[in-house]
Amino acid sequence: MTPQAQLAMLAWIPLVLYLFSRYPVQKAVVIGFIGAWLFLPQRSGFSFIGFPDYDRISAASYGILLATCIFDVGRFQSFKLGWLDLPMLIWCVCPLASSLSNGLGLYDGLSATLGETVKWGFPYFLGRIYFNNLKGMRLLAIAIFMGGIVYVPLCLYEIRMSPQLHIMVYGYFPHGFRQTMRYGGFRPQVFMQHGLAVGVWMMAATLVGIWLWKAGVIKRFWGIPMGWLVPVLLITFILCKSTGAWFLGAFGIIILFAAKWLRTALPLLLLIGGIFFYQYYVATGQFTVQQQDQIISVLTDITNEERAGSLETRFDTEHILGAKARQQIIFGWGGWNRNRVYEYNSFGERVLATNIDSFWIITFGTKGLVGLFSITAALLLPVVVLCRRYPAPYWFNPKVAPAIAVALTVTLYMNDNLTNNMFNPVFPLASGGIAGMVLQETETKSKRQVPPKSRVRQISDRHPSSN
Repeated sequence: MTPQAQLAMLAWIPLVLYLFSRYPVQKAVVIGFIGAWLFLPQRSGFSFIGFPDYDRISAASYGILLATCIFDVGRFQSFKLGWLDLPMLIWCVCPLASSLSNGLGLYDGLSATLGETVKWGFPYFLGRIYFNNLKGMRLLAIAIFMGGIVYVPLCLYEIRMSPQLHIMVYGYFPHGFRQTMRYGGFRPQVFMQHGLAVGVWMMAATLVGIWLWKAGVIKRFWGIPMGWLVPVLLITFILCKSTGAWFLGAFGIIILFAAKWLRTALPLLLLIGGIFFYQYYVATGQFTVQQQDQIISVLTDITNEERAGSLETRFDTEHILGAKARQQIIFGWGGWNRNRVYEYNSFGERVLATNIDSFWIITFGTKGLVGLFSITAALLLPVVVLCRRYPAPYWFNPKVAPAIAVALTVTLYMNDNLTNNMFNPVFPLASGGIAGMVLQETETKSKRQVPPKSRVRQISDRHPSSN
């Protein structure tokens, strides 16, 4: 870690405190949180004995929590634990059960629990207390779009000149350079952990931008018409050369137009159901090699042998690691790489039998079915409830559209986790906001006493007209 990287990490919390003193709290939160993820250095930070590391993942949460204590402490009182929060709560305490069930001890379990709480629980909690209404989701959606626009010139620079902004600013390159090459050119990495993470981020920003534009939420941004900005963002996203993100973006477009023209949420709900089904199907060992070969054959015809070969490698990894995970299927193997599979090479050295690639198979191996389905439910169950609360005919209402756009990006991110492991705290932040919004509306509805003659008026308030 270079001096400039250390300086950036040390300066971030004071910067967040300044944002809280300068802007409204919701705006300060969204700038501080997304800004940290977009611009802080990779593989840098400080370690403390007995506490989670202070790194780019935790910096945003620590800074905002501290600023909330100083400038907006009453915000904490607005939080009330609801049933939608239970999956995230289970996910955060699951490492304790994993450690204890594997004989790793109480200290190990508490340490792992604290780590997952900082990584996933804090962003989710901040979303719950700051973005738990339609106005908050609108601000978050615009911030995601803005984050994509800010990244456009940086991505275009690295597409042309190669990924070197991290070197230029922080003095080192955080990842293997070979993986920045794709389709005869460069894939941008900017300040994220991998080009795949940039692809998913630009995909999310593009879809949010399209949705906000078509719903008429914003017509001009920074004085520039959305009809100019969205195509530029879309072109940049395509030039990021992330095949998986391309497919996810295409499916996001299908969901968008199915809601607009067919007035149905079915494609989004099918995608959510497919994520749960795939994880259950593979985790229980029902996915056969023959089925794998059929999928690879079809994908080879659609894309190319390189991309199909990459997916085949992931499938092979899932077969090997899935068999190991099923030996501890409830709470997994816990930490310390006990979920991995080893073999001996020709020199008698103990080496990994396979690399670990996707988030879901890592989770299944370390935290079992309990951890796997709790984190999936924590991010996707609020989306399902949101779709039930606001059916597809209302998705392009200017008040509702931002929340639906953000919910779509969360769903596509979880789909990407089936093949990759690119953590992004913005998505648990968004999930917390969605959960808080639907829980708050449920509580408000239960307290509201509406006479029978006012029932039509209640429905109208709940689902604003799209005209």
